[in-house]
Amino acid sequence: MCTDPTHGSGPRRRPAARRLRNALGLGASSVALLFAAAAPGAAADQSPAGKSPGQKIADALRRSPVHVDPSLSTAVDADQQRKLVDQIKRTGLPIRVALVPLVEGDSWGGKPDQLAEVVHDRMGGGPSILITLGDLPGDISAREWPANAHQASHAAAAVFFQDDMKGAGPAQRVARAISIIKAGNGDAVYEKATAQSLGTSAPRPDKTSGAGKEAPSDAQGSPLIRILSLVVGPVLLLAAAGLLLRRRARLRDLSTPFALPRSVFAAARKADEAGLRDRANEEVVRLGEEARVAQGEPAALERALDAYAAAGTVLDRARGTVDLAGVFALIAEGRAALSKAPATLPLCFFHPLHGPAVRRIPWRPLGRREQLRVAACETCLRAVRTRRAPEVLTDRRDGRPVPYFEVPAEDSLWAATGYGSLLSGADDSLTGRVQRGDFTRTLD
Repeated sequence: MCTDPTHGSGPRRRPAARRLRNALGLGASSVALLFAAAAPGAAADQSPAGKSPGQKIADALRRSPVHVDPSLSTAVDADQQRKLVDQIKRTGLPIRVALVPLVEGDSWGGKPDQLAEVVHDRMGGGPSILITLGDLPGDISAREWPANAHQASHAAAAVFFQDDMKGAGPAQRVARAISIIKAGNGDAVYEKATAQSLGTSAPRPDKTSGAGKEAPSDAQGSPLIRILSLVVGPVLLLAAAGLLLRRRARLRDLSTPFALPRSVFAAARKADEAGLRDRANEEVVRLGEEARVAQGEPAALERALDAYAAAGTVLDRARGTVDLAGVFALIAEGRAALSKAPATLPLCFFHPLHGPAVRRIPWRPLGRREQLRVAACETCLRAVRTRRAPEVLTDRRDGRPVPYFEVPAEDSLWAATGYGSLLSGADDSLTGRVQRGDFTRTLD
């Protein structure tokens, strides 16, 4: 990932870069990365493996507002796709539909919001509505920029709860969502649909015509049936309420700044090296976008952009999982710089792909006398406290796998720093060490 402010920009961009640097007090490399983030997909998608999944979807959506993954072509056939395209054109809105299977461990961690963010980023940003499959079976999801301009998120969410959409295919669900988005009343439709899904009414017995008496029924006299109705009814109600609360919580999350959830790390651990590299690439791009739109102190913005540059440097030259884990550690530093929350702990010392640590603990490596204070995730914390060996990230040394921290510090930035646990103080950082060449020096 290039950090040269003149690379690919031409002489005409240099005065603007200087003005921005002077206004914000940023370094030259940070300003260059600010422009790089404003043009996502330029450097981040270029890799020996070719275009990233997000870039491929973005390219397809530039050709047509509806993209359906080949694996879903039987669920949404060519005729249905044409009808959706025509419907979108009639709305006059910047609606795009990307129907791609979502599974845990894929490039998006199985999360529609992450898919939408990456694709929107690769398409250059701007006003947009992106409809995808949802994170529940038979569900769809919509993300909108600027948020709630057409109540798109609630419009798509409402479809799941509408009775006449039960059993409908994805094309019918998307078409219904587009209609609601066009009407601009997604909030009201969602409230009505969810209220009905939680409403209860006792089944009315059949009446005999003109007699006003209940029709005879063997079920009515069965104590077992009455007991089952008393038990199953509340269970179904609680299940519906739980589903609604999950949906509302997810919709609230759409308005909060993106953070690396633990699901990202869970998916990363399950991915092979190529999949992990793709995921790291997506997260680097996201950090650049977050830094570009962030509001805050110029110094914090510069730290985030420097972390973005450092993560790109490591990603471009990563030799394996150990280096790719370092990319995530640098991304965590960048997001910490943008966060208004108190100082956070680094990623787990023992295995950074476990995610953020929850506490620092004393720990003595096997066979050594000195004791270290390292940041550990909840799982590793429990293992150490019960005198069990925590799961550790391994590197290769002399042709055999060893815990990464057993590699000599002069040969590994990650062994020297514990992915952030072993830094010397507030002025020390993984970003700073990458900037001064500690990572590239270990490649020689």
